[in-house]
Amino acid sequence: MTTQDYDWNSRSPEVQADQIAAYDEMRAKCPVAHDEYMGYSLFKNEDIQFALAHPEIFSNAVSTRHIAVPNGMDRPEHTPFRAINDKYFTDERLAEFEPKIRRVVRQLVEELPRGEEVEIMEDFAKLYAMRVTNAFMGWPDSVEKPLLDWMEKNRLATLKRDREEMGKIALEFDGYIRELLDARREAPADQDVTAELLHDTVKLDGAEARTMTDEEIVSLIRNWTVGELSTISAIVGVIVNFFGENPEEADRLRKAPEYIGHAVEEILRLQDPLVTNRRVTTQEVEVGGRTIPAGCPVTINWTSANRDEDAFEDAHTYKPERSQKNNLTYGAGIHVCPGAPLARLELRILVEELLAGTSSIKVRSTENAQFPVAGYSSVKAVIR
Repeated sequence: MTTQDYDWNSRSPEVQADQIAAYDEMRAKCPVAHDEYMGYSLFKNEDIQFALAHPEIFSNAVSTRHIAVPNGMDRPEHTPFRAINDKYFTDERLAEFEPKIRRVVRQLVEELPRGEEVEIMEDFAKLYAMRVTNAFMGWPDSVEKPLLDWMEKNRLATLKRDREEMGKIALEFDGYIRELLDARREAPADQDVTAELLHDTVKLDGAEARTMTDEEIVSLIRNWTVGELSTISAIVGVIVNFFGENPEEADRLRKAPEYIGHAVEEILRLQDPLVTNRRVTTQEVEVGGRTIPAGCPVTINWTSANRDEDAFEDAHTYKPERSQKNNLTYGAGIHVCPGAPLARLELRILVEELLAGTSSIKVRSTENAQFPVAGYSSVKAVIR
C-alpha cells in the first residue's frame, strides 16, 4: 500500500504540533481513518463505544511477543487476571491509602517555590506520580530516580518507533521489578502490595489454581506503573495549566471543594492526555460506514471520543455540571482502565491540596507533548 492510499499521517509534524486540533479535524472529515502507523483510527464516540462493547471482535491481544496482564488479554484468560487486579482497587483499600496520597501531594505543594517560575512537569507532576506509585507498591525511595530516568528513555524510544531500543528498555524495567520481587522473597515479613502479589493465585481453562509466574507479576506491575507514571504526570500538567488559564474556576473550587471530582472529570474530557489504545479485529466488521478487514490493527482515539459533538452538547466548552456518561477517559467495558479507582482518588486529592495550598497559579508558557501522550512536555508557572 502506498502513502496515497492512506487517509492521513498520524505521525506528521502538523498532527504532533497540536494533536487535539488534528483529531477534531479528522473526526469531522474522516471518522474512521486508515494510516501506516495507527491502522484504522476510530475518532467518533459512538464507534468507539461499539468497539468496547464487542471485545470478541476488537481483540486486546495485540502483541504475540509479550504478555500483558490483564489488559492485553481476551476472555476467558482475561477474567481471572482481571479479578486479581481489581482486588487491589477496592473502596476499602483506597480509603486506607488515601492519607498517604494526601501526605505526598501536600509535601510537594509546600515545597513548590513561591513567586518564581517553576517547571511543573519535572519538579511537581512526575514526582507526584512517582511517589504515589512508590507508596502504593511499597517501594523504597531509592527506585525513584532510576524509574524517572526510565520513563524518559521509554518516551524517547516510543517516539522514535525504535523497537529494538524499546525492547531493551522494557527488559531494564523488568529487571527493576524482579529485584523488588526477590527482595520480598528474602524478607517475607515486609508485607505490601508487591509482596502480596507473590501469593495471588490464578485458575485458567479448568487447570489447577497456581500462583502467578514472575513474568505475569512483572507484566501486571508494568501495566499499573507505566500507565501511572506517564499518564498521571501528564494529567497533572493538564490540570495545572487549566487552573492557570481559568483562575475564576480555581477560586470557585477553593470555596466549594465538594465539586472538585466533577471538575476533574470535565477537565480530562476536554484534554485527555492518554491518546489511544490498540485493538485488532478478529473478523471483518463495519464501523462508521467503513469495512475493516479481519486481522487489522485498530486504534481507539480516546482524546477525540471525549470531544465528539454528537456525544456532548457544546463539546468544546468546559461544563463541570454536565453528565459524564459518555466520558471515555478511563475507557469502558471489560477492559476499563485497571487503575481507574486509584487515578480518580489521587487526582481529586491532588486538586484539593493544590488549591488549598495556593492562592494563585499563573502559567508563563507551555510546550505540547507528542504522541504517545498528549498534554504538555513543559508547563512553566508561577505559584503563590
